[in-house]
Amino acid sequence: MKAVTANEAKTQFGNMLMSVQRAPVQISKNGKAVAVVVSMEDYEKMEELKLEMLKERVHRAQAEIEAGTTAGGDAFFDALLAETSD
Repeated sequence: MKAVTANEAKTQFGNMLMSVQRAPVQISKNGKAVAVVVSMEDYEKMEELKLEMLKERVHRAQAEIEAGTTAGGDAFFDALLAETSD
């Protein structure tokens, strides 16, 4: 992934917009990565994937409810926290 400073992103904004059509561009400020700019196409794909994953979780939960294999609140949140910490 190409990386630029915030100042470079500001002064060469047009060039950065062209670059993100090929690959994401990381922007750093004071030596720390603070943002990633992606093309609209890549952003839309990421949002579609997030929605697909959410729908799959809903379907899985519905199946568990119908099968009577749902977990209690504590077990659910423990499992959810374990998934998000990966």
